[in-house]
Amino acid sequence: MNKTEAAYGQELDRRLHAGEIQWYRFESVKLKLASNTHLTIDFFVMTAAGELEAHEVKGYWEEDARVKVKVAAAMYPFRFLAVQKDGSSWKVEHFA
Repeated sequence: MNKTEAAYGQELDRRLHAGEIQWYRFESVKLKLASNTHLTIDFFVMTAAGELEAHEVKGYWEEDARVKVKVAAAMYPFRFLAVQKDGSSWKVEHFA
């Protein structure tokens, strides 16, 4: 776990204790996108409403990582979020 992921883990801990989410795990889900192509989700999160979300945390986004998340979002029935540190808060982008 890198520093950005660790900081986001602390944010998820805060959200868990506030009742905003029910559960999360770090790198516990690996999705197959194609033959020999996989995406390991940084944080798999269950919202307070019981919905599953895939949170990908990056210090900065490279195009190949963005393409993998877009492909996964088209293939799997989860909400995919790109999360990036933005000063003292978190910038979140939703993939459809």
